[in-house]
Amino acid sequence: MTQGPVQLDVSVSYGLPRAGLPAAVSFRRWAAAAAQGRILRADLAIRLVDAKEGRALNRHYRGGDYATNVLSFPAELPEGVNLPLLGDLVICAPVVAKEALDQGKPLSAHYAHLTVHGVLHLLGLDHEDEREAEAMEQLERDILAGLGLPDPY
Repeated sequence: MTQGPVQLDVSVSYGLPRAGLPAAVSFRRWAAAAAQGRILRADLAIRLVDAKEGRALNRHYRGGDYATNVLSFPAELPEGVNLPLLGDLVICAPVVAKEALDQGKPLSAHYAHLTVHGVLHLLGLDHEDEREAEAMEQLERDILAGLGLPDPY
């Protein structure tokens, strides 16, 4: 764990109409909460996309021929390049909206959860086995509780 406030430069772009989507300031707050105590400084890009773009990105980079809720792309810098690039998150708005509705969750709380989840992936956390999944889920619960949000699970 690192000490002090995180310096996080978050660029948020919208690849679809912004109506009904959280403002960039919300994504910045959620990402900063996930990064707090884990890194001191980082640059992060978050892009909100429609189902077509989400599906194309998932197919190209992950091999899944469907739109998924969030994709995390950790920065891969050449050796010797020392920049504070954390990576990119791609969030598919129609998938998030459907999941929130199906799961009976407030839409903004689901966006917050997926942003936190994605940032934790960029920081190297994973859920490949049961132990990792439990640890990551608990960390997500703690971060979201600190934001005044309910348990996403």
